[in-house]
Amino acid sequence: MIFGMANEHSIAYGVAKVCREAGADIGVTYLNAKAEPYVRPLAEDLKSSIIMPCNVQQPGELEAVFARIREQWGRLDFLLHAIAYAPLQDLRGRLVDVSQEGWNIAMDVSVHSFIRMAKLAEPLMTNGGCLLTLSYLGGERVIRNYKMMGPVKAALQQTTEYLAAELGDKGIRVHTISPGPIMTRAASGLADFESLLEEVYSRAPEHYIVSAEDVGFLAAYLASDRAKGMTGNLTYLDSGYNIMGD
Repeated sequence: MIFGMANEHSIAYGVAKVCREAGADIGVTYLNAKAEPYVRPLAEDLKSSIIMPCNVQQPGELEAVFARIREQWGRLDFLLHAIAYAPLQDLRGRLVDVSQEGWNIAMDVSVHSFIRMAKLAEPLMTNGGCLLTLSYLGGERVIRNYKMMGPVKAALQQTTEYLAAELGDKGIRVHTISPGPIMTRAASGLADFESLLEEVYSRAPEHYIVSAEDVGFLAAYLASDRAKGMTGNLTYLDSGYNIMGD
């Protein structure tokens, strides 16, 4: 199940496409009616058997998706949590100026929704499974203009480790993928994102610009039986930028 697809540039779409090509039956969610025209054609091309709205801030929508999974598939093997949000005025401002409301929204959508998904997925992963989420290097070190999303992503990464510890005896593996900058709709909300992208890949050892499809290849591996024995990992996919000092 792929949560958070917005358009053809989404990391979620790159993951869905690769996993579908590997033989997975894919389900897709979109945010709301405004997003549906951009997502539904992509989902239909992927022959998705579940295509549903899911705004995690709307009561009951996330639960409805998992009810449909139970009804249609009877079980769940893996999911991708590709959801993050902060109000623009808080995202663009200084961390010390972030409103309590903006902070609560960012933590609810970007972090607590992953916990909710894990709780709903657990009884459906009867043969084990894999939960994946997405972060960025700004969750570990200060990245220019990443601002409030740094501590939010840090919380998400720590959440991954605790979920992995709690669900491991059920055979459910939990991972965070930390890609380098990828031009997505969400990334466009960050100030000077294009200059950040250029700066990162000019300094990265490989100088290779990571794509959403690259994230898909990694996600497909982590979700597969080939990755058994791995859980709680933070896996970088950033052309090696994470090893570079300031």
